[in-house]
Amino acid sequence: MTTEVAATTGELFSKNTQSFIYNNQVKATQRMLDFDYASGRETPSVAAIINPTGSDGFSKFFFGNSEVLIPVYKSLTKAAKMHPHVDVMINFASFRSAAPSTEEALDTPQIKTVVIIAEGVPERKTKQLTAKAKALGKIIIGPATVGGIKAGCFKIGNTGGTIENIIESKLYRPGSVGFVSKSGGLSNEAYNIISRNTNGLYEGIAIGGDSYPGSTLLDHLLRYESIPEVKMLVCLGEVGGRGEYDIAEALRNKKITKPLVIWVTGTCSKAFKTEVQFGHAGAKAGSEAETADAKNAALKAAGAIVPNSYDDYDQKIKATYESLVEKGGIKPEPEPPVPKIPMDYAKALKEGLIRKPSNFICTISDDRGEELLYGKMPISEVFQQDIGIGGVLSILWFKRQFPSYAAKFIEMSIMVTADHGPAVSGAHNTIVAARAGKDLISAVASGMLTIGPRFGGAIDGAAQMFSDAYDRGLTPAQFIAEMKKKGVNIQGIGHRVKSVNNPDMRVTIMKEYAKKHFKTTPLLDYALEVEKLTTAKKDNLILNVDGCIGICFADMLRNEMPKSEAAEYIQMGALNGLFVLGRTIGMIGHFLDQKRLKQGLYRHPWDDITYMSQ
Repeated sequence: MTTEVAATTGELFSKNTQSFIYNNQVKATQRMLDFDYASGRETPSVAAIINPTGSDGFSKFFFGNSEVLIPVYKSLTKAAKMHPHVDVMINFASFRSAAPSTEEALDTPQIKTVVIIAEGVPERKTKQLTAKAKALGKIIIGPATVGGIKAGCFKIGNTGGTIENIIESKLYRPGSVGFVSKSGGLSNEAYNIISRNTNGLYEGIAIGGDSYPGSTLLDHLLRYESIPEVKMLVCLGEVGGRGEYDIAEALRNKKITKPLVIWVTGTCSKAFKTEVQFGHAGAKAGSEAETADAKNAALKAAGAIVPNSYDDYDQKIKATYESLVEKGGIKPEPEPPVPKIPMDYAKALKEGLIRKPSNFICTISDDRGEELLYGKMPISEVFQQDIGIGGVLSILWFKRQFPSYAAKFIEMSIMVTADHGPAVSGAHNTIVAARAGKDLISAVASGMLTIGPRFGGAIDGAAQMFSDAYDRGLTPAQFIAEMKKKGVNIQGIGHRVKSVNNPDMRVTIMKEYAKKHFKTTPLLDYALEVEKLTTAKKDNLILNVDGCIGICFADMLRNEMPKSEAAEYIQMGALNGLFVLGRTIGMIGHFLDQKRLKQGLYRHPWDDITYMSQ
């Protein structure tokens, strides 16, 4: 609808009206889009959001089942340039910035209607804005307003409440009643009253409760008078001010000819001995003429339909509507199908209307409550009981708290795998990445990516191989022969440097601890028998540290859980986690070492890898 047509017909909004939302109001914007969808609009009523404290971009919202991107601009100037057809701005600015932002909107030629939501806008500023708007032929709704709604066409912000109330009040399709009030809360209630006693609302406006609103009750009633689709008028005034006398004058002068049902609220003020200030800034009678009783009497004398009290307000509305129907002034139409608006997933889940399987399930920790839980143990108890790194790891990896001997073995495993020196591939890659200027995480990740069967995988491989051979009842000799026939090296056996005559102290420590503290060590005993045969052929075919850890860990797991469950952990590669954890400690050390060298904290005199002490 063009601006010229809108000005002559009194229409502010149509089904094609689009608006700017000033300040990022997510819920209000989504409610507008839900109303649009329910009303059968093809395009959203929000063209863009103006966020003066943010930056240009997009914000995502639902439009029915689909998602749409609403542009976000830092300035109104750019928004207006990008969307020249938009002629409404809904201003959610605070009372401090509501006036300057509204004035900017009035200075924007394409903006014809500005809605000021904020309360507390200084009266002097409001008067100046109202005068400017009238001079420019524009209209202000508010301040201190919830806005308004044109049924089936356009909704301002949070007007009408939730989508459930919109549907209940049949605001998704137009009726024949033009409504205006000062109160936003009472306007929502009135929409429901109108829907139950007439064919529904055509348009409703809440002008706001300030003493000097940007547009008055009469301004909107006169607009409705000029709109052919509006057949009857309904209004709610309130105690304070003299705006209702302007309505009475318009009735007497025949500027309003359509039936008008009106009630001025606040008649209870006469029950108080002193002057009463109601909720709105303007809801206070400064004289007898400003009381609700006086204004109701004046309206009734001027020809308005005034109920005896608010209790029969709905009855007067119903009787007036039925009279118009009887006279042929309103022809009721069949009720269209009630639109179905998709419910947001979070809301539906909260109300127990749907259920959805989780994408991820966590059974080892929970940080949703007042205190972090490891398994079922609060973090405070972790420290009170001093379960250590091994105890925490047993809960997080194996979903049970291991006894102290097992927790200690886990810590020992991490300690002895912390580093092999700079020559192994993980350390080497970390060093190279560090020298290339990479950050700690990138450098360590490059080293971790080399962990596999030839670098750390032997822990899992040894546990799997020796467990399988032992469980199948193979003798050590049969096991060795079988692996030789397959052409497969026995993982966990062999070392480049260490031998029978030059034993690996780490293996000695781990073996002695297991023999002393484990409940049973059948797999370790079996591996040591295999070692006797392999070292008889070559003295460096010893049980190495990876093999010792893997085999001892398998024994420990079998002591603390069913053999089948222990086999699952070994099969899924859990034991290599020990190697990853230990090696990561060493790789971080290498990273820091190289950064210190690069920064000149001490000098490294050789290009090739070497060992030196500080």
